[in-house]
Amino acid sequence: MKNALLWVDVASTLVGVALAVRFGPRTPAWYAGLPLAAVSIALWITARLQLGGSFSVTAQARQLVTTGLYSRIRNPIYVFGGLANLGVVVALQIGWLYPLWAAMVPLQVLRVRRERKVLAEAFGAAYQEYRARTWF
Repeated sequence: MKNALLWVDVASTLVGVALAVRFGPRTPAWYAGLPLAAVSIALWITARLQLGGSFSVTAQARQLVTTGLYSRIRNPIYVFGGLANLGVVVALQIGWLYPLWAAMVPLQVLRVRRERKVLAEAFGAAYQEYRARTWF
């Protein structure tokens, strides 16, 4: 179930890319949005695969993953998922999608804060050291 939720999110983003390719107006925003979405989707999937069995929908401390994308970014699934969706919004150029995307950002930040607390409690100094050398 937990994997299905992420893959549904990725699939819906891919549908957005397909719609943008087919119907998006060929403007500079379209040409900027599609590559942003494509690269971000690839990195999003990579981050999920690198997280392996530590992935969960709710904040849980199974293992502290610090390799691959996680060696530089603490939350690459959120970062690249958000950028992939932003790329679709930019490529589609539908005005009401921008505030919808913007509303997603604080929700992801809240999820990050919950995860940070759980990981700090579980991994203590190792997590604090990891936080000191990574972004977001």
